[in-house]
Amino acid sequence: MANRILPALRSTLFYLGYILTLIPHTTLCVLLGWMLPLKSRFRFFVLWNRFSIWWLKITCGVEYRIHGVENIPAHPFVLLSNHQCPWETIFLYAYFAPLCAILKMELLRIPFFGWAMALLGPIAINRKNPRLALKTLLTMGKARLQAGISVLVFPEGTRVAPGVEKKYSSGGAALAITSGVLVLPVAHNAGLFWPSKKFLKTAGVIDVVIGAAIATTNREPRELTEAVQLWTQHTLTHKEYGL
Repeated sequence: MANRILPALRSTLFYLGYILTLIPHTTLCVLLGWMLPLKSRFRFFVLWNRFSIWWLKITCGVEYRIHGVENIPAHPFVLLSNHQCPWETIFLYAYFAPLCAILKMELLRIPFFGWAMALLGPIAINRKNPRLALKTLLTMGKARLQAGISVLVFPEGTRVAPGVEKKYSSGGAALAITSGVLVLPVAHNAGLFWPSKKFLKTAGVIDVVIGAAIATTNREPRELTEAVQLWTQHTLTHKEYGL
């Protein structure tokens, strides 16, 4: 019984801090964020992300380690990452800030949270219209990259449990190719410790692997996407990283 009670208490404590700090922080972002230059907004807004990663370590014993920091380009890029749970969304936006978000249009209507996100200039797409969503990604994504802001794309399109494979979409690769920027592949196993749609967290160390940046000159979107997915699948089974 104790083996179940303690993880439940720790997860409850995490969510209390997670939610109760989000409300005042997003309120401050809405009230003050518009006065800051765009890149400065990112640094202020992701303070909550950094707190959440730290709070998860304190309450639930979930830490992380990063491999391949030297692979991060000096100029804006398109980051392609696998998507397992909320953790990588929180972490990647903080670690690689400024990083442009791609999200559902409906999220911008959420009081304070959505209003705060809107101040960061996200790429809001209509998932019910894939063709329009791709056009929006290519148009707005290129503008963000030209403004010096990298773009994060989850090619799976939704959260996928560890060990499950879902074909990557090629929108992120198409954006990188048309914009003439590098693709930065990232793989992680966060879903093992923060299972999506589950309350309890599992103590341990999340491995985040940053692969070598990929040039996009003379590449085709589908071929480049498949190369990134193969790298990700290989990395997730590579014992060197503990994945």
